[in-house]
Amino acid sequence: MRRGEATPLELVDAAIVRIERLNPEINAVISTRFEEARAEARAMQAPPTAALFPGVPYLIKDLSALAGAPLTYGSRFFAKSKARKSEPLVAREIEAGFIHLGKTNTPEFGLLGSTESVLHGPVHNPWRLDHSSGGSSGGAAAAVASGMVPIASGGDGGGSIRIPASCCGVFGLKPSRGRALDPRAQGPGGLSVALGLSRSVRDTAGLLAVLERTDKDAPFERLGKVTGPSPRRLRIALAPRSINGDEPAPEVADALAAASRLCSELGHTVEEAAPQVDGEEAVKRFLVCWSAVPAMLRRNLWLLRLKEWNWAAVENSFEPWTLGLAEWYQELAAREPDLVERSIAYFDRIAEAYDAFFTSYDVILSPVTRSPPVPIGEQAPTVDFETLLERSVDFVSYTPVHNAIGTPAMSVPLAWSADGLPIGLQFAAQRGAERTLLELAYELEAARPWADQWPKSSYIHI
Repeated sequence: MRRGEATPLELVDAAIVRIERLNPEINAVISTRFEEARAEARAMQAPPTAALFPGVPYLIKDLSALAGAPLTYGSRFFAKSKARKSEPLVAREIEAGFIHLGKTNTPEFGLLGSTESVLHGPVHNPWRLDHSSGGSSGGAAAAVASGMVPIASGGDGGGSIRIPASCCGVFGLKPSRGRALDPRAQGPGGLSVALGLSRSVRDTAGLLAVLERTDKDAPFERLGKVTGPSPRRLRIALAPRSINGDEPAPEVADALAAASRLCSELGHTVEEAAPQVDGEEAVKRFLVCWSAVPAMLRRNLWLLRLKEWNWAAVENSFEPWTLGLAEWYQELAAREPDLVERSIAYFDRIAEAYDAFFTSYDVILSPVTRSPPVPIGEQAPTVDFETLLERSVDFVSYTPVHNAIGTPAMSVPLAWSADGLPIGLQFAAQRGAERTLLELAYELEAARPWADQWPKSSYIHI
């Protein structure tokens, strides 16, 4: 773009061709605004020199508000809703030069680690179409992995950037709590953060540079764009067991061991260690904050019906998984007063344990998920609640702790299973230490490049 080799309209048209060719079998994009995007590209003409991503085609997750675009949250109840105005983070994306082509598929309210909503249907993993793309940013990850767009927005409340990045073989960074979003507006515990998924460390580093907060209440000094590796050698704690104490599946264990060896070969010190956490209590407390929003939605359904003018029966309004979480929360709240407050206080104690741990180690290396991507249907929202709860907790047990305590973490695509499914590895650091992670990611990317690895369902095969 800056060299004048392409115009915004040419890039937008190229991305539209890819979406139209690939999306019918992948189902990553659930609504489009192609003509609006073309108009914006024509108006841009020469790209603005101050923008970091001038004229770059972009997709936005359907949990974020873009003025005039659908905002369904992956839910049948909001199937006809549209956003009246763009939220602040989306406004910063526009300022950065991105041109929004549409919205990406997500599970209902982003509540599952697999993107298979009843409203929009499942996202098919571009590496194997009968497997999950992960969630909740599953549409974004599949769109980037297949080459529909080079980068797409994502959110992460319990692993929702890292899990689909791992499942689809792309790079995904969850920033520290407060780095890009004000946690006071992100629900109980401030679990959710936002950034995106891309095929390169450079692009994610650039996205963080344009989306990080610079207001007076921002909790961290401005990071800016991290541009390459550091000569600093790190102390890396290898943590193979999940928070429940479970070992990863064999292929994930092999991938973790290979990543550990790579870090050692690069001169970093790697040794097995992990913070001591009561796994059962941690899972319970996370689920409290996770299920508080579904419980609120269920409790206030009559108000939502008035607002949306939607009088559908409750079982046709929300998915069984959403209603199951709401019921789980209500049953626990009836027995334990101040449920959310106690859970947040527990997170604070865990955060202190991690703070102490990070005085001895710079980074924690672990799996992202306990197994490679699962078949579509195994974690669908219509699966019996108790069965799905067990499967979900088992699959995503490595990622939620970093949402609970606000630490940054990334999924790096360093391995593939014997049958060709991606396996990402998770690297986490202390709060505010995104620079440490990105500098390490640049080094890993140079040592084990992944940019030339494309799934069968991708633009290079159309």
